[in-house]
This record gives sequence, C-alpha cells and structure tokens, in this order.
Amino acid sequence: MSPRPDLGPKLQLGYIANPIERAGERRTDAAFLAAAASDPRAATYVIGGELIVMRKTVDGIDPLFTIAQAGALGATGESVFLGLLDGAARFAVALDRAGVEATKNQSGFVVADLRSITIQGLVGADHLAQIAEAKALWHWHARHRFCANCGQLTNMVQAGWRRDCPSCAAQHFPRTDPVVIMLAVSGERCLLGRQARFPTGTWSCLAGFVEPGETIEDAVRRETLEEAGVPCGAVKYFACQPWPFPMSLMIGCHAEALSTAITIDKTELEDVRWFDREEVALMLLRRHPEGRATPPPFAIAHHIIRAWVDDHGVLLK
Repeated sequence: MSPRPDLGPKLQLGYIANPIERAGERRTDAAFLAAAASDPRAATYVIGGELIVMRKTVDGIDPLFTIAQAGALGATGESVFLGLLDGAARFAVALDRAGVEATKNQSGFVVADLRSITIQGLVGADHLAQIAEAKALWHWHARHRFCANCGQLTNMVQAGWRRDCPSCAAQHFPRTDPVVIMLAVSGERCLLGRQARFPTGTWSCLAGFVEPGETIEDAVRRETLEEAGVPCGAVKYFACQPWPFPMSLMIGCHAEALSTAITIDKTELEDVRWFDREEVALMLLRRHPEGRATPPPFAIAHHIIRAWVDDHGVLLK
C-alpha cells in the first residue's frame, strides 16, 4: 500500500469530561434538594427508556427542560439528582412509554436514542456525559425495582442513588460493569474482529466483561485467547470510557500478541484477522478501497486503534 495518510487532528472521545459537580454529600439533604428543584435555574433531562426527549429551539436542539416543562410531558414524580453545574441543579426524570409516544407526535420536540444523538451531533458535547449519566441511572432503576434479597418492592432514596428495601432493610446501589476492550498487536499488525451485528464493513477491538476475581490484565488475556485463540503477554492500560449501553465502563488496553495464529470463537465473532498500519489508517479515515472501517470517534475503540497507528513502537514498553 501507499505511505500512511495523515489522520488529522484527534477527535474527542464520547461521554467523558462530565462538567457536573456530583455533590454526593447533598443527596440526603431533603431541604437542599427541594430548594434546588425550585430554583428557576434548575433543569432536567427527560429519559424514556433508551430514548431522550429534547426541545426544538431557535438555536437548535436543547436536551434540557425546566422542572415544570418536564412535568407537563407526563414525567413521573421521581427524579434523580445528577449534581450541580455553576451552582444550578441538574436532574433527570423518567417518562413512560405513553409519554414518549405522545411527545414524538409533537412538532416542537425531537426524540432520539443516545447513539443517534452522538453520531449526528444533535446536542453539544458537554451534554453527552450528563445524558449518559442520566440514562444509565434510569436503566438501573427500571431493572432494580425489587429487592434481590427478599423480592419486595424497593424505594428510591438518596436522590436516586440508592434503593432501600422496606422489608429486609437491604440497600442497593447502582453498579457499573467493567469491560475490557483491547487491541492485540504483533509488530506492524493489529488484531481486529467483527460481530454479525456490526454495520457492514466495520471492524473493531475485541472486548469482554471482567469476571469476578479477575484483574484487568488477566481479563484482556483471557478474552483475546477465548475469542481469537491468540495468547498475549504484556498488557498496557490506555484510557477508559463510560459506556451507557446500558451501564458499563470500557477499559481500553493494548496487548502484546505472543502468536499470530487465529482460532475464532464463532459464537462471539463473525470474523477476526490481522491488519497492517497502512490499511488501518485508511479504515480510520473511512477511505478503505473495500469499504472497511473502524468505529466512529465517539467510541473508545477508535482511539485505541488510532493510538497504535500513531505509535512508534513504544505503547507496550
């Protein structure tokens, strides 16, 4: 292939750099929360399952509503306190399916899933991490209404950051699932795979959940061996990304491949193969002659792959 093309400036990773001050110490302060909600500067995101409700304005699309505006949509009485931004409270309220469907049919609103919002740039980047926080929290509440200890209906407390069981007194907290996402490298080649659900032509890093009692490094080695049959040695942490689909933390790594022989786990992956730097550069730029591509820049896989393309042999040293 021709010399590696210029990849241009690095783009921002999605769902990071949340500007909100979480103010966790105020989550049990009922008086503070009531005053914060009545402050005219307070604003809320409206979450309907996988969908986000937004307002059309003269300046574009605004994902924030006043408390009264959210209530007019039919939002539930429960709200999650996300934190403070410049001293003003930020909340997230849930909207049921009927409310979401009704809003879809009103001309002054936009209803979209978070992936579409991110890819299409419907809102400013500073909103993405806040919406991700809100969506992940409401996903957890929707699936943890009953006590895992005794089965009784639980109550939301601590401004949405805990659920308590009135029967057995068990306390339940939101959880984030750790996921390793890694690029195995061998000299001038890297290992990429694709799942059947990926868009046509898309290749990405391998990934998998960290199991109980397992380190990040061990998870990287195990998942790469299980999915591609490739043993790995040195593992180096790269970066992490909150991933609200539904509520994971993607832990990005580079790994030293000890073999280039591939044995694909067809239950997990459709295909796995080695790519050289020049080909991957074209995939990052979406200029590959056969239409192959990497994930878009909002995903950490893009940045893990790009870091290797930009690297001069020092990532794993």
